Parts: sequence; structure tokens; C-alpha cells
Amino acid sequence: MADRVLVIGSGGREHALAWKLAQSPHVKQVFVAPGNAGTADNGKISNSAVLVSNHTIVIQFCKDHNIGLVLVGQEALLAAGIIDDLRAAGVRCFGPSAKAAQLASNTSFAKAFLDRHGIPTAKWKAFTNPQEACRFIISTDFPARVVRARGPAARKEVTIAASKEEACRAVQEIMQDRMFGEMVVIEELLQGEELSCLCFTDGVTVASMPPAQAHKRLLDGDQGPNTGGMGAYCPVPQVPEVLLEKINDAILQHVVDSMRQEGTAYVGVLQAGLMLTKDGVKILNFKCQFGDPQCQVILPLLKNDFYEVIQAAIDGKLCSFMPAWSENSTAVCVVMASPGYPGDYDKGMEVTGLLQAKELGLQVFHAGTTLKDGRVVTSGGRVLSITAVKEDLMKALGEANRGVAAIRFKGATYRKDIGHRGVQLLKQSLGLIYKERCVEAVTSGVLFHQLETSLVSGIRSGSHSEVGGFAGFFDLKASGYDDPILVSQTKGLGPKLQIAQVCKRHDTIGQDLVAMCVNAILAQGAEPLFFLSYFACGKLDVEVTETIKEGIAEACRNAGCAFLGRETAEVTGMYSSGEYDLAGFVVGAVERGQMLLGLRRADEEDVLIGLASSGIHGRGFSVIRKILLMSSLHYSSPAPGSCGDKTLGDILLTPAKMYSPYLLPVLRSGHVKAFAFIAEEGLLEGISRILPEHVSAVLDALNWKIPEIFCWLYKEGNLSEEEMAQIFNCGIGAVLVVQKDLAQHVLKDIQRHEEAWLIGKVAAPCHTGDSHIKVENLLEALQLSSPQPLNNTVVESQHQPRKNKVKVAVLISGTGTNLAALISYAKEPGSCAQVVLVISNKSGVEELRNASRAGIPTRVIDHKLYGSRSEFDSTIDQVLEEFSVELICLSGFMRILSSPFLRKWKGKILNASPSLFPSIKGGNAHQQALQSGLKVTGCTVHFVLEEPSPKAVIHQEPVSVKAEDTEETLSERVKEAECRAFPIALQLVASGAVQLGDDGKTHWRQESQSLCLQEEMCTSSLVALEPQENDVV
Repeated sequence: MADRVLVIGSGGREHALAWKLAQSPHVKQVFVAPGNAGTADNGKISNSAVLVSNHTIVIQFCKDHNIGLVLVGQEALLAAGIIDDLRAAGVRCFGPSAKAAQLASNTSFAKAFLDRHGIPTAKWKAFTNPQEACRFIISTDFPARVVRARGPAARKEVTIAASKEEACRAVQEIMQDRMFGEMVVIEELLQGEELSCLCFTDGVTVASMPPAQAHKRLLDGDQGPNTGGMGAYCPVPQVPEVLLEKINDAILQHVVDSMRQEGTAYVGVLQAGLMLTKDGVKILNFKCQFGDPQCQVILPLLKNDFYEVIQAAIDGKLCSFMPAWSENSTAVCVVMASPGYPGDYDKGMEVTGLLQAKELGLQVFHAGTTLKDGRVVTSGGRVLSITAVKEDLMKALGEANRGVAAIRFKGATYRKDIGHRGVQLLKQSLGLIYKERCVEAVTSGVLFHQLETSLVSGIRSGSHSEVGGFAGFFDLKASGYDDPILVSQTKGLGPKLQIAQVCKRHDTIGQDLVAMCVNAILAQGAEPLFFLSYFACGKLDVEVTETIKEGIAEACRNAGCAFLGRETAEVTGMYSSGEYDLAGFVVGAVERGQMLLGLRRADEEDVLIGLASSGIHGRGFSVIRKILLMSSLHYSSPAPGSCGDKTLGDILLTPAKMYSPYLLPVLRSGHVKAFAFIAEEGLLEGISRILPEHVSAVLDALNWKIPEIFCWLYKEGNLSEEEMAQIFNCGIGAVLVVQKDLAQHVLKDIQRHEEAWLIGKVAAPCHTGDSHIKVENLLEALQLSSPQPLNNTVVESQHQPRKNKVKVAVLISGTGTNLAALISYAKEPGSCAQVVLVISNKSGVEELRNASRAGIPTRVIDHKLYGSRSEFDSTIDQVLEEFSVELICLSGFMRILSSPFLRKWKGKILNASPSLFPSIKGGNAHQQALQSGLKVTGCTVHFVLEEPSPKAVIHQEPVSVKAEDTEETLSERVKEAECRAFPIALQLVASGAVQLGDDGKTHWRQESQSLCLQEEMCTSSLVALEPQENDVV
């Protein structure tokens, strides 16, 4: 059933609120009291003459008109307690209580609050005596030139003085004439970039809005007197994403948490006026509602139903309904004011051109207007707000100014430079943040940068880039070709790039990209001529881009081709912090008569020569990420086997070998029938591409050396021999097909530069229906290369992978460290679990905020509010049922669960303990480990039972005890082990590999689940085999 809504106020902000609410299908009618000409009989929107200063009358109006929701725009009414009175009368409303609204209405209260909670603000002091205030202004060693009058909105609430003398005069005027109240606050004048950061909040969760910048001065160039705001734009391009995250956490969330801790939950919209100073971000002031004109540029960018967002905040469910905002869009608002504003101004001047502005696709929000004889006339200082939404700031500003030009009233005052700070940023060269010169173009809010001549590396004859702009030239004649054919290739790195970002290793991927591209055109006998790259990110990190560029340049030099240029795109909102994408494009050439077009010329008895690979490429990385979900190792772990001091991440990120420089003469010799670079596909598919259908091939894996990493993957992933050959290159980076009598000659030519082997032969066709590529002795070869014996037995899977992830709830108390690891694990494609709920018995803890940021619903169930443990557990149980939870993880949950609860959820609750069962149970495990002289301790993830039992262990992670360890250092390493162990244990249980039997013991399913290789079954998971006798359990 649709609601009637009451919006209280008469400005442009209230018009925008009503306009956005009227778009909701849940809203039947919007009353605006007292409203203006723009809210009078405008579709769903109409004005009301209810006397808003009398709360009793407003309450009766709400009951008489069946009002389902009230929004209060005027901060004076919020400070007067209208929300408190409405709620007490049972009227549903959105906004802070009078006590919470003191953040805006009482400057000295707000400043003292900020100081109590260590939130940075300007230096300040409050006075009731004008002489003391003036002495303070004159004597301070900082510019004490901001004078704020205590109390809600007045015509001139803040004075920013040009000198200390002017500040003293302002104090005398305010306090002697009692213009605004009996107290003034003197503040330090801060210098820097000013912006407004707003959020919705339900008292616990903070949902931030895109930042806005308002222009307070009356005239262009930030000249003239201060006003309520002459325009605004949103978002603000000069504020980096990482800073916005800090503002959200360290300011907005901190304020909301601190208010709640002081006993005053803040529910509504909170706006913080901030100054970005050289000493960091500092708070200027608060507003307890949308600012005006900030509201007029923020709400047009809200993608959600505004009514639904408000309801979620009122109900305390904001974490499950986080608002979304339009990306790649900018809103600009230009305010048109009456002549004389902000001083005395005339009224009653007719406004024309409103229809023309609407026809331009603009939204005109009314403020100081009224209807007189059917005409719109001025009735206030700020008359109209003209808002345009376009794909970038300059286009939006241009459209808004077109709307202003279409509207006329006598003496209209407005600015033409709204957003000038942002426009200056977009226009100026970004050369300061690059080490090389750039040229740029602005397109759809995305900055593109093309490097000039200084970028060209690996210079070869024929390359030209000094023409500038976005083009580079290559002269084929100058490079020595007579009748060339051009060959091109473009490549990306796929999941390998994601692993590099996780490992924060950016020094090899540029080399990898070049090698992949150059090797691909080598299959046609082409020599690389020039290379181009494309780099896209959310926020540019100069060090990262420089590292990648150096890797590309070095690889181009090694390949003998020119690094002709790169394009860098900074795309806000598309990539998370630290994420980027990278692609390469190479162009090569080959003389027409030297092309290797005979891809299918292989005949029976031909020989296959394999070149050594440097490691893993292509689709193998998708599988590796799934294997690591089940592994006790992570990217920073020491690499398995005899790899020296390298980490697993180092081994995985080894770049592909570049075969071009020395292999090209061999390919052009006429002795090679076909060539395949084993890149995206595995060994089987890579060779299949160069064989005719009428033949097959037989390989002997004992003829080449398989790197240890493949042996570890085979064992850790429980893969079959066929899966290994289908997914991975198994140590072969490229394959050549040659005649049998030429094989030794070609092999010796290659072995002068690269490790290579005779790995197999072309054979008669296979008629069994199996793959026509057969790899013999692969298991034996893996065993010979493995540092540890491999299990010969591969048991066929008897069950299908789960199609739906198991729904998991995590219970916390704010002291655990595993939640982030569990959330991260659940997002992996191979995960069998999904975190659907986080419950805390304490409000305001950091884990709740982390869960909300990850889009996970949260609930606070305070144990102090319940009379018994069973009542508390029963409430938790009801919430778990509401979310259809199947498994529970305890992450630092500090409450003892009752026996009925444990019996109901038997075999469904997992917990991590900071010791290895059963050696240490209870007490201070780290202290006991140190005092007992243990060499190894660790953590245990186990099922939670009424009586703890070592037989209910799921997974353990050992941690060595060092001689220099203290309780603190040992505790930190055990916590890190828990973050690794808990996701593994959860995967084992969620996948069905492990379960708790009726006897209270852990039971392991006696089969392994194969990795599915088909595209449509990519969600299959890995299930470990039951631990052997010597394994730690």
C-alpha cells in the first residue's frame, strides 16, 4: 500500500526531497509544508499550510491525513525536537533527535564532542563575554578569524573575517546586539580544499554518499560575501578514492559510533563539512540533514528508491540495503539569487523561462518562489537551483548554464564558474604525477594518457613516435623488408594478473605480457616490430605503473622490438583499490615467402621437440586459485620443493620465456613443419592445434623435466593425469614438428640457447574416441620430479558438486580476526560457502563495518538486554532461521552458547582455538606453550560440542615456537594461522568432505572431487582426501 509523505521546509532542498520521493511506487502523495511554487500541485507533490512550528498541530495533521513518513528539512525544527515529538506520538519519521541534532545546532557541543573522541577539527574556544573573546582573537598564534554564532540557521551564522580586527568587530556585533545568541565560538581559519561528505545512517551502519563541493561566495572567482551556497557539483574529482574511504571510516563512522556510545543514536542524514589541509582532513561543521545546494546534486545520482533507503535506515536495516550511485555521471547545480542577496533583497519579481529550461532536460528546484495570480514570483534570497546531470563535469556545467540563461527575473544573480576547481583539475596536465610527459583527452569522465617520445624503448629502425598526439608510425621499408606481411596479436594475462595484485608483485607482469604476445606471432614466423600497451585502473599508483612500464621496456629490448607507446586510463568506480587491468598489442612482419602457414603438415613418424617452459600460463591460474582455497599454503608461503628462498607467489608469477630472438632463424630455415606456443591452453590442446585430423601424437613424459610446481599442484589439487595435461603445460612452453631425419639437427640448434627435448612423435590416427594426443608415463614423471612421494591412487568421485553455496553466519564479539579471511574466501569462485549474515553481541565493532562494506547483512543482539542465556540464544536462533543459515562460524564470539542451542546446531558450528588439540586445551595457550618448552603450537578448527573433544577436529595449522617468542609475537602468528585454517575447514565442511558423525567424531568422505574442466561446470570445488596416519590432525 502506497504511503503519504510529509516533507517539512520550503527551500530547494525540500523540493529535491519531494521530487525524489515522488519517483517511488511506494509513495502515493507528497505534502510539502509550507513549500514553494515548484511544489504546488506538481503531480504527486502538493503544498500544505500546516503550521510546522507547532508540533502538536503537525502531529494532528499527520493523523488526519494518514501520513506514513515525515522528513524534516529545516535544521531549526530538528534542534527544537520535532522528531522526538513525532516519534512519541507514533508518527514514523526520518531524522535525528534533538539531542543528536546538537552536532549542527550547538557549535560548542559539536567542538567538545570532536575533542572528546579525537576527531580532528580547527582550534577553537567558546565565549559568553565579548571582551574575553576579543582578547583571545588578538593573542592567539593562529589565525582566529572564524566567528560562529550559537544557534540554528540565521541570516549570517558564520563570519569569516579578513583580519583579527574584523573578527573582533563581528564578535561585538553578535554579542552586544544579540543578533544570533549569547555565545560565540572563535575558530582557527583553515586553508585548503573544502568539500561536503554525507551519509545515510541507521545509528550503526554508515552508507556514504558521493562527495560534493558547494560554492559559498556570491560571485565568480570565490569573491563577494559568504552565502548559504551559490551552487554545487558532485562527485568531486580532486578527492582520491582512498581518502574517501578514510573519511568514511575515521570521520563519518567514528562520529556515528561515538554518538551511540554516548547514549544518543544518530539516525538520519549526516553531512560533514571538511577541509583538506596540509595537516590532514579536519571537520569544519555538521549539518543534520542534506545541505542546500548539496542535496540538489546528490539525490539525482541516487539509483535506488529513495523511500526504500529511508525505510531501511529507520528500521535499522541499512546494512542490507546499501544505496547505489550512478557511475560516470556528474551533477552540477547553479543557484539563481535575488538582487541584494545575502543582504536585503526585493520580492515579487516574475520568473520566466522555466518551461524552456525543462525542455532542455534540466531539473529546476524552487526555493524562494511563490505563486501570485498564476505566475511564479520571487519570495526569497535564493530563488532557484538549476541542476544538470551529464557524463562529465564540463558538460554538466555547460548544460546548467544553458538553463540559467533560459530563465529570467529582474536582477538575477548567479555564478558561471561552479565546479571551477574540478574543471581546472581536468584541464591541467597530469605531468606532476608522472615521471614522463603526457598528453591527455577527457572523454566521458575518464582520463586517458598517451606517453610521448620519451616512452619509446627498444628502438629499432623504422619506429617513429615524435609526431605526438595519440599516434605512432613505423616505416617497414626502413626496417629492411621487401614484400612483408604484417602479423598482429593482442593479449591479456587473465587470472595471473589478479595473483600479481594480491602478491603486490608488479615487476614481472610487463615482461610476461610482451613474451605472450611475441611468442604468439612467432607461430607465423613473424619478427616483432613494435609493441603497445593499455593500462586501466581506478586510481593511478605511479610506482606500480612505472614498475610495469620498466618491465615492458626491458622485454621489448630483449625481443628486439620498439615499445612505441602505452595508454593509461584512470576509470573511477570500475576498479577497486589496488586493482588494474593490463593488455598488450604487438605487430610483427614476415616476408611473404617465409610464412609458416602449413600448420597441418605433420605426418606419421615426424618428431615433436619440446622447449622448456618457465612455469604456468593461461587457464591454469583459474584452477590454481581454487587449489589454494584448500591448501595450507598461501602466496607468501615458501615454495614447495627445492626452490630456495622463493615464495609460492614468486614461482607462480615467473614470466613466460621469450623464444623469438633465437628461434626465429630455426623457424625460417625450412626444417620446421609447425610450431605451437603453449599459452592459454594446456599441453594437449596446444599440440592439437598444429596436428591434422588424420594423425595423432604420443608423448613420453619421462623425456623431459617437469618443474616441481606441477608436481605440487597435482598432489594438492587431487588432479588426474588427464586433467594435468589438459590444464597445464607440464613444463613444455612450445612444441615444434620436424621430420625425423632432421630432428637431431634442429634440436642441437635450439639447445645452444634453450633447454629442449625430443618429447614424442606423430603417430597413426586413434580410433578409440579418446583424445588423439596421448601422454605416457606422466604419473611416473611427476613422481620423479616431486620432492615428496605422490599417492598413486586416484579415486573416482561418486558425487556431484553442489550447485548452491552453503549459507553461513559468523558470530562475533569484536575481538576475532577471522571474519575478513572468511569473507574473502567466500568470494572465491571455488568456494562452497556464502557468508549471508554477521551477528555481534556488541554494537559498533569494526567487524560489523567490514561486513557492511562487503554487502553482508549484520545484526546486533546485545546479550545485556536478555534475562537469561537461553533467551539470548533463542533470539540468535530466530535470526539464523530468518536467513536460512546452514552453518555457523564463531570468530572471537565471547558468549557461552546454551546446551539446547548446541544440540540443535550439532555438527553445524565451527570454531577456531589457538592451540593444537589435544596438547593444550583451555587457559592461556600461548603462555602454556612457552612455559612448556614446546617447539610447535598452532591452531585447531573444530566442531563445537557441549563437551570439547579432540575427535571433532576438522583442520589444524602448526606454528613453530621460536626461542625469542613472547606471548604477543606467538599470538600474532597463531592468529595468522587461524586466518588460513578457518577458510580451509569451512570449505571441507561446506563441500561435504567432512562431517560430524552421531558419535561426535569427525568423519571424512572417502573420495576426492575432481576439478571440472568444462566451462559450464566451473563452480566445482576441491575436496581433500582423509588425512593419512602421519598427518597432523
